[in-house]
Amino acid sequence: MKKTIMLKKNYEFRNVLSKGKGFSGKFITVFVLKNNNQDINFLGLAISSKIAKAVRRNRIKRLIKESYYFFEEHMKKGNSIVFLWNKHANVNKIYFFDIKEDVENVLKKAQIL
Repeated sequence: MKKTIMLKKNYEFRNVLSKGKGFSGKFITVFVLKNNNQDINFLGLAISSKIAKAVRRNRIKRLIKESYYFFEEHMKKGNSIVFLWNKHANVNKIYFFDIKEDVENVLKKAQIL
């Protein structure tokens, strides 16, 4: 498994969100943009503070990261990927397998899996 570099700067997120293509699922929206590096993917996670308090947001981030790492070896390289949490999804009754299934479906829609 190769190291995935996280997007951290605001301009990196803005670049992917403005120029990338969006694909929506039940809980997650994914924006994908080709990057200049052909060997690795860049990953960004964004969950609004209006969704839930910090503990729940961090749990959702951990679950999304873990499900992403599950599919990382089978993905095409050279993309910047940003995961957004849909604000209408219920945060309290979410399980890993629901997120994993949603990530798989959205990545297949984006044709990078």
